[in-house]
Amino acid sequence: MASNDFEYRHLETLDRDLGRYSSLERATAYVARPLIGPGISLIFIVLASLMALVFFGQSTNVFIVVIAAGFGAYMALNIGANDVANNMGPAVGANALTMGGAIAIAAIFETAGALLAGGDVVSTIAKGIIAPESMVSANVFIWAMLAALLAAALWVNLATWVGAPVSTTHSVVGGVMGAGIAAAGFAAVNWPTMSAIAASWVISPVLGGVIAAAFLWFIKAQIIYQTDKIAAARKWVPVLVGIMAGAFAAYLALKGLKKIIKIDMQTALLIGAVAGGLIWLTMIPVIKRQSEGLENRNKSLKVLFGIPLVVSAALLSFAHGANDVANAVGPLAAIVQASQSGNFTDAVSIPLWVMVIGALGISFGLFLFGPKLIRMVGSQITKLNPMRAYCVALSAAITVIVASWLGLPVSSTHIAVGGVFGVGFFREWDTSRRMRRASLNIPDLPNQPSEERRRRKLVRRSHFLTIIAAWVITVPAAAILSAVLFFIIRTVAG
Repeated sequence: MASNDFEYRHLETLDRDLGRYSSLERATAYVARPLIGPGISLIFIVLASLMALVFFGQSTNVFIVVIAAGFGAYMALNIGANDVANNMGPAVGANALTMGGAIAIAAIFETAGALLAGGDVVSTIAKGIIAPESMVSANVFIWAMLAALLAAALWVNLATWVGAPVSTTHSVVGGVMGAGIAAAGFAAVNWPTMSAIAASWVISPVLGGVIAAAFLWFIKAQIIYQTDKIAAARKWVPVLVGIMAGAFAAYLALKGLKKIIKIDMQTALLIGAVAGGLIWLTMIPVIKRQSEGLENRNKSLKVLFGIPLVVSAALLSFAHGANDVANAVGPLAAIVQASQSGNFTDAVSIPLWVMVIGALGISFGLFLFGPKLIRMVGSQITKLNPMRAYCVALSAAITVIVASWLGLPVSSTHIAVGGVFGVGFFREWDTSRRMRRASLNIPDLPNQPSEERRRRKLVRRSHFLTIIAAWVITVPAAAILSAVLFFIIRTVAG
């Protein structure tokens, strides 16, 4: 009997000990979870540096290139964490894609865009921001590019942490400008180019917002507010999908395929018109079949916009990978060329191994850190459904085409987020207009108090102000940080 009591107490003690270990394991896993992303990121940065060592091991400047490869990998991770959310956020917010599906599609198409259509010849100093001849030596140029790359990456990292989608292009531009001023003075900066970039702060989001709002107004007027919504959808949804197909065909021809073939604006618009017409004709029987048996209400309409929205997100990711990978690896490629040959005034082609670092870094950054900004863009600024998200995606493609035609530098981040703002503010205006009309038709309808009207705002003002503030200070903040880093690097290297 005593033996049984002893065994029972022994087992009870063992159970308690095992329970403690189990609790400890759960606690350790909970504490370690936030460290998984940074840990994998650090491993990727180290592997990128080792890749540079393998491909550049025989050079006298191998140490500089290894460090630059690490900085380039860090920048690519941050582009994936911040920039890619603009393409996927609307589709996820509209429930057309799950978070996992969005990340998978974005990773595949971003990588494909970067490797297949990216890597076009880039200017040695970020699109002519500063004059190459102002640099007194190749070493000064390399220090400036290192400072610019690290400053841009740190700024985008900070913006992602606070939940603000910012332009990685503007971050790089600010970094290059700040390092250029620190290295060669204010006269080194191409101020007309900087003025055009500053103008794009306003042009990009306003143009994207206006176009997105215009399409949402059209959808509401021609489909949603019609008595027979399904009949109206059969008529207009194929047209809208055709417009989207034409816009994306022109967009990809103009911006996403520069490495494969050079296409001018007129040819791109012609390609877009042909593609749009073909898709319009194709979608007529498809939409007719999809709409059979649907109830005559708004919820039924969401089904018809789901697939076009997923396709648009994939195409935006492809074009983004083709264009914006240079933000991560352009300065790195310039450092590689300057370290290899001492030449830093000519245009530079991006080597394949450098492109691989950029493409994989964007995908890893999206997978590890992207969900935060995807949720911000997709659901926390304003509520999106497939129709509204469609308007945002379409405005992104059209705005880039219009801006290219006008010769204006624009930011894909500002366009996409501006489209979300445009949709939200249009909904506020439309809701207010309809309530005023209802109060005129029903004189006894009570007016809402001002506090209730504020509560019913459809765009979150706190997010709006945070994002606008981040946009305005991106270039100067990256510039100041880059200048400080340049002086530190020059002091350490000198």
